[in-house]
Amino acid sequence: MSKKIDSILEVVRKNMFFSYSKKVFVVLFMSASGTIFAQQVIEGTVTSRSNGKPLSNVTVTVANTNQTVTSDEKGHYKITANPDDVLVFTYNDYDSKEVKVGKDHKVNVQLKNNTLAIDEVVLIGYGKQKKSDLTGSVAAVNVTDAKKTITYDAAKMLQGQVPGVTVQSSGEPGSFVNIKIRGISSFNNNNPLFVVDGVIVTNPYDFSPSDIESISVLKDASSAAIYGVQGANGVVIIQTKQGKKGKLNLTYRVLNGYQSAPKSLSVTNREQYQQITNQAYLNSGQAILPANDPSNPNFISNVDTDWQKEGFRTGTLQNHTINMNGGTEDINYAVNLDYFKNTSYMNTPQDYERYSMNMNFGGKKGKFSYGGKISYTQSDKENFNAYDNGSPLIYLLQAIPTMPVYDPNRLGGYGGTDRNTQAAISLNIIGYNHLITNTAKRHRFMGSVWGEYEILKNLKYKLNVSFDRLNVNSRVFVPVSDLGWYYVTEPGESQLDVSSSHLTTTFINNLLTYDIKLGEHKFDVMAGWIQEKNDNYNQWSRGVGYSAGSIAQIEYADSRDGGEYNNTTTAISYISRLNYNYKEKYFLTANFRQDKSSKFAPRNNHGEYFSFSGGWRLDREEFLKLPDYVNLLKLRGGWGRLGNNTIGVYAWENTVNPFASYIFGNAIHSGTTVVPIKDPNIKWETTETTNVAFEIGLFNKLNFVAEYYEKKSYDILASVPLPYSSGGFPNSILTNAASVKNNGFDFLLSYSNNDKDFKYTVSANLSTLNNKVLNVGSDNNPIYGINSKTDVGRSAGELYGWIAEGIFQNTADIQNHATQVNAQPGDIKFKDLNGDGQITDADRTYLGRTIPKFTYGLNFSGSYKNFDFSMFWQGSAGNYIYNGTYSALMVGQLVNHSTDMLNYWTPTNTNTNIPRPVMSDPNANNRASNRFVEKGDYLKLQSLEVGYNIPIKSDYLKKIRIFASGQNIWTITGYKGYDPDFISDGLFSRGFEYGSFPNPRTISFGLEANF
Repeated sequence: MSKKIDSILEVVRKNMFFSYSKKVFVVLFMSASGTIFAQQVIEGTVTSRSNGKPLSNVTVTVANTNQTVTSDEKGHYKITANPDDVLVFTYNDYDSKEVKVGKDHKVNVQLKNNTLAIDEVVLIGYGKQKKSDLTGSVAAVNVTDAKKTITYDAAKMLQGQVPGVTVQSSGEPGSFVNIKIRGISSFNNNNPLFVVDGVIVTNPYDFSPSDIESISVLKDASSAAIYGVQGANGVVIIQTKQGKKGKLNLTYRVLNGYQSAPKSLSVTNREQYQQITNQAYLNSGQAILPANDPSNPNFISNVDTDWQKEGFRTGTLQNHTINMNGGTEDINYAVNLDYFKNTSYMNTPQDYERYSMNMNFGGKKGKFSYGGKISYTQSDKENFNAYDNGSPLIYLLQAIPTMPVYDPNRLGGYGGTDRNTQAAISLNIIGYNHLITNTAKRHRFMGSVWGEYEILKNLKYKLNVSFDRLNVNSRVFVPVSDLGWYYVTEPGESQLDVSSSHLTTTFINNLLTYDIKLGEHKFDVMAGWIQEKNDNYNQWSRGVGYSAGSIAQIEYADSRDGGEYNNTTTAISYISRLNYNYKEKYFLTANFRQDKSSKFAPRNNHGEYFSFSGGWRLDREEFLKLPDYVNLLKLRGGWGRLGNNTIGVYAWENTVNPFASYIFGNAIHSGTTVVPIKDPNIKWETTETTNVAFEIGLFNKLNFVAEYYEKKSYDILASVPLPYSSGGFPNSILTNAASVKNNGFDFLLSYSNNDKDFKYTVSANLSTLNNKVLNVGSDNNPIYGINSKTDVGRSAGELYGWIAEGIFQNTADIQNHATQVNAQPGDIKFKDLNGDGQITDADRTYLGRTIPKFTYGLNFSGSYKNFDFSMFWQGSAGNYIYNGTYSALMVGQLVNHSTDMLNYWTPTNTNTNIPRPVMSDPNANNRASNRFVEKGDYLKLQSLEVGYNIPIKSDYLKKIRIFASGQNIWTITGYKGYDPDFISDGLFSRGFEYGSFPNPRTISFGLEANF
């Protein structure tokens, strides 16, 4: 050993060009080498004591040093330490543990969970609270399950995940999602309020679902009253991924998918179409059209377009996400980068593309804590086009098979119909969408910063300032084209519309919180002052008159027009909350908020909203002597009042038209008139809720919640008819005129078993809803919608029409029936409900409620070693749908037909329920009736996913997971249309399905890597 040291010393001396005392160097070297030789690599696995499951991201630190590592997804760690060192293991919601290294190179550790599932911390209004301490109806969403739904919109993730929450979406790329919590509380807007990282937003459309860390849904007034006038429809609180103390953790996720229409409807081909249309002409006493007449030289036999085959294709979907987080106690950070693109499954240019970035940061230094958020999103959406705001799908289905998709002889290169030989008004929707440019570009920046200082022990002041700006640039150009005799765009009709708008929202929140404990009594007090400002600006330009090949810019139009609009609204609010807890057994919560808004007249610009709720943990009562396996037994209930201010600006202020000329004395005079008439006393809509709930948890595995709720909304804004003598146009006025009640039950059941290699979790939820209109206006006159009617004592927007009771077989049958004008043998026979001997509007009746009575969801997730599997079922029942799509295919005239029309009535085919085809439909066979009303019940396998964690041995790569998933895989329903799950929020015109874009079937493959 000495010779080796001498050799080393000589080399060092020669190479470093200076000498040391040999003895001194030996001492230093031996000391250092002793330390080096004493250090050793320690490794092991960290698991949970309760279930033996590996714990990832556990912080392992050598005590009194800066040496720190984190465990991987298998709970494995590796660190260098001396035998005398102490390793400190820390992890969220687990007790920390210290272990002396000793001589053993392998140290396995089990950590004890210091909280039960019922004690997880959930998001509430302007804060957080333990789940076991909640007194209001707050649902914590399982984000892992929710993220199995592949979507660009976070709202879609909630479908079927929370009892009492109804989500409806569309298959159109980039379209908005409709969401309701516990029924209808307004006739204007029923979407809930969204709060993202403490910032109130109109919707979560521009935020990446991949960045979401937790979601809470506030379903009742006792939990949402803190949001006052904005919380009547419920509140969805979203928190994105936050920074964490530790080394840089990087995750990359990629997904590629393929989408297709879930089904095709059966429509007629060329021969079948010509047969039915010819019969319609013959039944009306007219000669058949040349294009449909085999004896005519203009007969079409060489074109047989299957428009669904031509119109549907395989759409694509791709998503790339990079997430990074890390930091220290002083500062931590989380950055999320996301790219999403979805091309339509229709053979059109429509698609949606989005880039998004979100960064959160925070830290603490002594008594001062701080944090902030910066996010930016850019999205491009090519919108669908349909003539006169119709449905692209209806145009596709009704397109006649004798019209080709392409025709080089027509301007634009797409096919159309001929007036003289075909006569059909049939739009080539494929060509229409390829020719028209319709883009919307969104740019959204959101920033917030907050600071909190502990003035005295547990007394904290927090200032939060946020800024949210949304810019939308839209461009629509309709060029000259020829898509058939009815759809010719002349140069004088060619048009360019360009608009640019921005909405800027600023919030300043001042919050003061104080926590105090007096013996067994705990108080949590909050008071705050909130300021809000919204600036809205819109500028538009229009150019009309472009010849073929012209440059699509405003300055090249034959005529030009433009304008701009801007408004500013402000609001100020005062909020307060008191939470009281005695012995962790008795809980009370009180909320109060006062709102003032410039949206209303000065005399009605304020509202006060409050709530009271309480909870009782019976499992902690000694006198009950419950078994040890009962870990939760709780009763809670609450009452509260909320508001709704979702109205336009100046809705109370009358405006005039100064250009209302009139004739007097055979001369035209200038005049002014009020149009439309406004109610100067318009005020907030108000909602009151009452709820009672029972919760039980067993074995730390099984949890059950049952809750009854009642939700009453009054002073609802509705358009009430006015007499024509009022002089207003339209002859109606928006005023506080209606009230509605919703009530029902929410149930939630979940079970987890993680004791063995096969680990699984099952959760199911069910919600019931009964909706009832209490009053509509001072006279309670019903409000009519599209084939629907809203009346006092019934559900809003119930389907309304005639009852078909068969087909007239002969003249005697017609004569023996109530008078039905223009009826002929082969026409539909409608029921004389009022018995007056004639079929009129008075014979219409209710055909079914459109709001589902039941909504439900079922989640299953399991894992076995490196494999994982999950599936999600969702559905609704107890509602009816007016199948407007089927009705559009049963006209029996010039547009294409459902193949059901082939079974039409003839004197030799009387055993049928399909009426004769006839031009102009003189008997109105296609009127709104129960012929087109179908049950809307369905159960969907919404998602199915299988994954595998590839074993990795690397210091840098922690995890690689590959997965395959399917979405909207299987639907069990009796509905004839594309999809019973469609956006049905016409408020008064509910349940009317007319060419809604069906949700696509999606197959995708992906990879996730952690570094």
